[in-house]
Amino acid sequence: MQTPSHLSLPLSDLRKALQDSRAAAIEVFRQQRQPNVLLRSLCRIVDQTLRGLLQIHPLPAGSTLAALGGYGRGELYPYSDIDILILLPRAPDAQAETAIGEFLTAMWDIGLEPGHSVRTIDECISEARGDITVETALLESRWIAGSRNLMRDFSQQIHQHLDAPAFFLAKRAEMRQRHSRFRDTPYSLEPNCKESPGGLRDLQVILWMARAAGFGDNWRAIARAGLLTPQEARDLNRAEQAFKRLRIELHLLARRREDRILFDWQSQLATVYGIEPSPTRRASELLMQRYYWAARLVTQLNTILVQNIEERLFPRPDEPAIPIDDSFCSVHQRLDICRDDAFERKPALLLRAFLVMQQHPELQGMSARTLRALWHNRDRIDAQFRSNPIHKKIFLQILQQPRGIVHALRDMTMLNILPRFIPAFRRIVGQMQHDLFHVYTVDQHTLMVIRNLRRFTMPEHAPEHPLASQLINDFSRHWLLYVAALFHDIAKGRGGDHSELGAREIKRFAREFGLAPADAELVEFLVRQHLSMSNVAQKQDLSDPDVIHRFAALVKTKRQLQALYLLTVADIQGTSPKVWNAWKGKLLEDLYRAALAILGGARHNRSSMLHKRRQEAEKLLLQTGLPAHTWDTLWDKLDTGYFLRHESDELSWHAQQLHAGGKLADTPVVRARATEHGEGLQILVWIRDVADLFARICAYLDRSRLSILDARIHTTRDGWALDSFIVLPLDEEIAPQALAAEIEQGLGETLAQLVGTAPQPASVPDGSQRRPPQSRRSRTFPIAPQVELHQDEQGQLWRLSLTAADRPGLLHDVARIFGAHGLNLHTAKIMTLGDRVEDVFVLSGAAFENPRQCRQLERDLRTVMSAESMS
Repeated sequence: MQTPSHLSLPLSDLRKALQDSRAAAIEVFRQQRQPNVLLRSLCRIVDQTLRGLLQIHPLPAGSTLAALGGYGRGELYPYSDIDILILLPRAPDAQAETAIGEFLTAMWDIGLEPGHSVRTIDECISEARGDITVETALLESRWIAGSRNLMRDFSQQIHQHLDAPAFFLAKRAEMRQRHSRFRDTPYSLEPNCKESPGGLRDLQVILWMARAAGFGDNWRAIARAGLLTPQEARDLNRAEQAFKRLRIELHLLARRREDRILFDWQSQLATVYGIEPSPTRRASELLMQRYYWAARLVTQLNTILVQNIEERLFPRPDEPAIPIDDSFCSVHQRLDICRDDAFERKPALLLRAFLVMQQHPELQGMSARTLRALWHNRDRIDAQFRSNPIHKKIFLQILQQPRGIVHALRDMTMLNILPRFIPAFRRIVGQMQHDLFHVYTVDQHTLMVIRNLRRFTMPEHAPEHPLASQLINDFSRHWLLYVAALFHDIAKGRGGDHSELGAREIKRFAREFGLAPADAELVEFLVRQHLSMSNVAQKQDLSDPDVIHRFAALVKTKRQLQALYLLTVADIQGTSPKVWNAWKGKLLEDLYRAALAILGGARHNRSSMLHKRRQEAEKLLLQTGLPAHTWDTLWDKLDTGYFLRHESDELSWHAQQLHAGGKLADTPVVRARATEHGEGLQILVWIRDVADLFARICAYLDRSRLSILDARIHTTRDGWALDSFIVLPLDEEIAPQALAAEIEQGLGETLAQLVGTAPQPASVPDGSQRRPPQSRRSRTFPIAPQVELHQDEQGQLWRLSLTAADRPGLLHDVARIFGAHGLNLHTAKIMTLGDRVEDVFVLSGAAFENPRQCRQLERDLRTVMSAESMS
């Protein structure tokens, strides 16, 4: 391989030699795929380039040029910064500063991006004392050129001032803060292979800690020091090589410094690694599952090693072990095994260790010895182990404990105990989800759902979900909910209906673990129907008594209704922090209470609902001082559907706003108020009906960065539109109430311009218009637009269901298509799940009587929802 000479060369030649050498080194890597060879080659190339550059732009006499950080360690990635230290024997004068400036400028000129510092030894010591990151970088310094004596003095003083125990504590705190930024999980869908838990940085932290404490600077040396077993050292070395290669491949694909395994790169990485898709899973999913398995290994061994180093650096006075039982004891408030071969002698302890942790709140964790023994004995969990009734009993006891359930299940997953004990769970460990709204792998989502259910039981979290907290406290044997949550998504990634396949898995589990028939029936119902309640609440018309009756018939009993409500709330919240909102909570609570009333024998039909709501609304209106029956002018113009689709307080609010002057308004009115929980706004629009009105309102709301959650469209008998919307600001930092006045004025002015204007013919978006781009995720994992159109049971209206990747302006474009086809919109239920929308519209119009027009409508909708229509 050609490398640039250290002899003096013109800058242009030096730059070309650098580029050619780097390209040659990368080409060798593409053929051999040996990460260490490339990383060392790139370091050597840059070393020699810098020495050549010093021939043209020398540094001040007596100074030293040193490499820092990863470059100092001898690992330079294709697009990493070049971290250097210009070490001076004394503070620089003007001439020295000029020389240094010219050298750094020349680095940029030849294509090297320096991350640099210019310091004396004393300044380095001072900076290291105040910043652990600086101290770490200095520890990995390496001489490149200049005074070797100055470098030797520098290295000696850095190590003399190094306080190994303080360094350990600072690096551990830094690592915990970093893990917290990544939500303490290696299982995010777009992990950072360098910084995420279980990534390269965790391996580097262990090496830094060990090196500072004098235990060695590589895995073999650390194993010789007794902190690792030889097998663990080999495992960590393989993981480190795998992560190094992955980071290199990311840099080469992105052609820049990129450590995030973004959706954009996952499919391309799978191709680079030669991974082929399976019948039910993408190649990128298989790639990421391998990544998560490696990250789990690093996370677990990191925990063991950090504890081992801590015990060496902070030896505690010998204390007698406090016996817990024949197999376990407490040593320094950590669970320890009484014998090294405890798990070999009694395999049941592989589960009972977690039960003991739950039953002894004074324990602050497991000892490194216990963790290591669990990790190395996980292979003992085989078919015979799983079939043992004692082991099944212990597992159910873990789920039935009053504390520590989530912590136990997380640790069991990380140590590969749970995936081996429940083989179906093993299949979802690291399983990606590309539905555009889950932000966790299936196994981590499952544990999040169990966590959410547990939070319902804790008084301190009751204000977050008052109804859920009330219901779970009245729910006997709520551990059954954790069983259902464990299995609700267990069949994802297999193809087919995961709810139905999961129901078969839970049925088998219930039989093998001896659940009582009633309990087995409940958990099977929950797994099979875990999506039903959210689908009904968010996609169907809850003002329709038939919808409520059908749902009540599905759940059958109050207990099953309670359980399904609790699981549904926990499930939605466990998908993504952005998916849940108060509006969805209200829909679920409304459905729960309506179904509960029917199960309790209450009448629930159109006549009774209409009478009750009008009575309640009239009481509210009389309290406002509005003369009795003033509102009849409005109400007499509206059909039954209006009263069924609005609560009594909404009926009252509408009447108040439209009779502000004592008589019904005959000019456009726009009013906005905060929704019940203050997360969004309810908007009322009153205007003489005009063509394309819904599309025009959508256009305004879209420009105002407001997301429509719900729309209810009504037209009076004399041609006035009374429309109401529930909206949320896309900017989470903006309080909805602050937008009310702005919307009233802005939307009001927009609609006022429509009065008296000639109707404009609506047009269908043709796909050639420029629209805002989709998210990266929806571009990488597109969802084929789905259009479902069918007539309602009365044969008067049509129900249109749309599923597609979300983008700004989508609802506006859909509304324009409705106008172009002459359709009348009655209600719209807009469900946004991350980057995915699942919207339902109730429509009428002459176009539905013509099959050809129906087919054209579906084609137009698919066109506007498809990624191909984006430019």
